[in-house]
Amino acid sequence: MAVAGSVLGCESGHGFDVARQGHVNLLGRAAPANADTPAMLAARERFLASGHYSPVSEPVADAVAGRERLLEVGAGTGHYLARALDASPRSLGLATDVSPAAARRAARAHPRMAAAVADTWAGLPLADASVDAVLCVFAPRNAAEFARVLRPGGLLVVVVPGPEHLVELRRAHDLLDVGADKLEGVTNQLRDLLRPVARTEVRRLLRLDEEEATALVGMGPNAFHSTPARVPAGEVTLQVTIATFTAH
Repeated sequence: MAVAGSVLGCESGHGFDVARQGHVNLLGRAAPANADTPAMLAARERFLASGHYSPVSEPVADAVAGRERLLEVGAGTGHYLARALDASPRSLGLATDVSPAAARRAARAHPRMAAAVADTWAGLPLADASVDAVLCVFAPRNAAEFARVLRPGGLLVVVVPGPEHLVELRRAHDLLDVGADKLEGVTNQLRDLLRPVARTEVRRLLRLDEEEATALVGMGPNAFHSTPARVPAGEVTLQVTIATFTAH
C-alpha cells in the first residue's frame, strides 16, 4: 500500500482515508467493546510520563537498537515504540492497536512513527518478512502473525507480568489477577515458530503518589470493572519478564 495525498491505497483499488490526526483505520468494523477508551489512554499517558516504567521501556528499546523497521502491536499510546525510536535514530515504526483512540495518540507519539487501527488476531496489515523487530508489551500475542511479518533473523520482544506484578493494588482493590502460567504460555505459543534468545526479569518497588496510583489502576483492563475513584499513595511491586525470540 502507498499514500497518495490523504489516502492509503493498494493496486487493487482499495483505499483508506488518513485521518486528520495522522492515523489510518484498517479495522473494517466497529472497535470491540474491550478496546482502550480515551480515559484509559489518558491515564496511561500520565502514568508512563512519570518514568516509573523506565525499567521496562529502556531494556525493550535496547533489545531492538539498530533495527530499522519496528512494529508495536497493541501499542496503546505508542510509548514503548517511541522510546525504541529515540534509541535508534535511523529507525521507522508502526504502532497498531484495535482502539481508534489509541491510534490517534500513537500517531502523535513520535515523528518517525505511523499508526493504524488493526486487530492482531485478524491479521496484521503488513507484508510477509517486512519488519526487523516486533514489540508486544502487555498486549495480545498472535505467534503466527509475528513469525509471518518478521524478516529472517528478526526479533520479537514480549513483556509479560509476573505473579507479584501490582500485587498490592490487586489485593487492596480486588483487581484482576495475573495468570500464574503467563510466561510459560508465551513460550508454548512461540515454540514452533520462533527461537528463544534471552529472558530477563525486572522487579522494582515503586513509590507512587495518589495521582500516579490512581492512573495506574485506571490505565489497564481494570478500568472496565469497578475501580476506586482515588487510590491511596503507597508502594507497588513492578514485576515483569522481558523475553526475546528470533525468527528462523
